[in-house]
Amino acid sequence: MEKLFEDQWTLALFLIFFVPGFISLKVYDLLIPGEARDFTKSFFDAIAYSALNFGALLWLIVPVGSGRLSSWEGYTAMFFVLIGIPTVWPVLFLQIRKHPEVAQRIISPNPRVWDEIFAKRIPYWVIVHLKDQRRIGGLYGGKSFTSHSPAEPEIYLEQVWYVDEKGFTGQVVKSTAGILIMGADIVALEFFQYTN
Repeated sequence: MEKLFEDQWTLALFLIFFVPGFISLKVYDLLIPGEARDFTKSFFDAIAYSALNFGALLWLIVPVGSGRLSSWEGYTAMFFVLIGIPTVWPVLFLQIRKHPEVAQRIISPNPRVWDEIFAKRIPYWVIVHLKDQRRIGGLYGGKSFTSHSPAEPEIYLEQVWYVDEKGFTGQVVKSTAGILIMGADIVALEFFQYTN
């Protein structure tokens, strides 16, 4: 490892052409859960994203390299080049991807429909159909939670409501603190618009 970075130029190239891409990939993986990334296979992805970051921020890198900035300004600029902006790229990409005009034209980055629906954090009244023919009604709201890929689907509904053949009875289960339903037991989910 010592020989790898035997001069400052090699270290600078590593920092500029690997670290930003690595950070962008890590942030993206936090925002879009999926299988654990094998970074031995994503090494070239990190370099490619770092190169894009380099191209976009060349206007900030050149003054640092030329020595025209004070040391405080140089360190601040390099922080933004290496860490700050690479952290923002995945967030910006996902915001653009959610725009209605863009979303109609590209495939969702979420690996399952389950993840796509629940990533929006929209409250719903939900009826869960179980394999044993039972149905559980409840509120999927701000305190509810679902698992994300690669974990098996699980859903926590913050309130449980009585349901009959026609749907919700309008009665909440007394003293409900919610229910956790394992994905292996779920056959289907029905969603209804949430109204107060």
